[in-house]
Amino acid sequence: MTSLFDARGNIYAVVSPHELRQRGIDLPEGANPSAQQRADWTLAAIWAFCSWAPGAQPAGAKAHRSDGLLVGPFQAAPPFDLLIVNTDGTLAERSGNGLTIFAQALTEQGLMPAEGRCVLKVYHDKGDAVSPVETSVTPAQVDGVQGFWLDLGKPMFGPYAVGAQGVESAILNGREVSHVRPLSELDPAWTRSQFVRIGNPHCVTLVEQAAELPSNERMREPRLSADLTHIAFAPPTGAGELCPAGVNLQWAMRESENRIAARVFERGEGPTASSGTSASAVACAAWSVGWVSAGAVAVVMPGGTAPVLLEEQDGELSRVSLFGTARLML
Repeated sequence: MTSLFDARGNIYAVVSPHELRQRGIDLPEGANPSAQQRADWTLAAIWAFCSWAPGAQPAGAKAHRSDGLLVGPFQAAPPFDLLIVNTDGTLAERSGNGLTIFAQALTEQGLMPAEGRCVLKVYHDKGDAVSPVETSVTPAQVDGVQGFWLDLGKPMFGPYAVGAQGVESAILNGREVSHVRPLSELDPAWTRSQFVRIGNPHCVTLVEQAAELPSNERMREPRLSADLTHIAFAPPTGAGELCPAGVNLQWAMRESENRIAARVFERGEGPTASSGTSASAVACAAWSVGWVSAGAVAVVMPGGTAPVLLEEQDGELSRVSLFGTARLML
């Protein structure tokens, strides 16, 4: 039976390779072959496990009942391999909320170690990034809430880090960032962006006022949705104009000391209530322009607030960690 989990408004379905094959989906043996042959099975899997039952889609709801599909584990003991499938059938290299949900699903199945680190290995088919992308997950409590710390490693900054093309330089707080013309043409307030790679690619646009943050409702308007999809999604759904493999888009505004408000338009999905790696990228981008200092950073999204921990060494970010929680819906 498919399990649905919620992490700060981000919903994923979790299924095992055995469940996929039971539904007649021809999944190859092993996570890496499955990733390399994803065009043969992912859309069928999304239709089978993420679509609404006939007549069950609530008015105004998104086209799918979840934000994606987590396939795994492929082993009975750690480290665990998995695949993160977007609702357009593409694979993601990493998802903070998705990995939090997968760790919770492993806990529900009695497979997650109660103490110490557990390595999750995400396989994908992107040619511009290492596969698998490994994340160490540790059960923990923050403010009395049980969840998991995800060690996302050392972030990289700038157009080169994400393979961005045709961008110009800009300055914010005396720090060099990027001017992404396709974004500034949509809104003149969107003129300064920072590229961040945390296993997957992000473009964080830094704005000064709350009104300059696009709401999820605005991002779902047909015209803007089409324009953002064109920028964020890889072909054939988008253009890959900025990054050939697509890029996640975020907007960030400094609310107060070490507190940032953010909005997210995910590659392969669209506007989302929250995103763990997006929150981490936002915290890193804010640090890069002096909006926050190393330590605990709160990233506020419509689906909830993500605690992010930034570690600094010799004037560089050496590690970013994300705390997440998830609950079983059904």
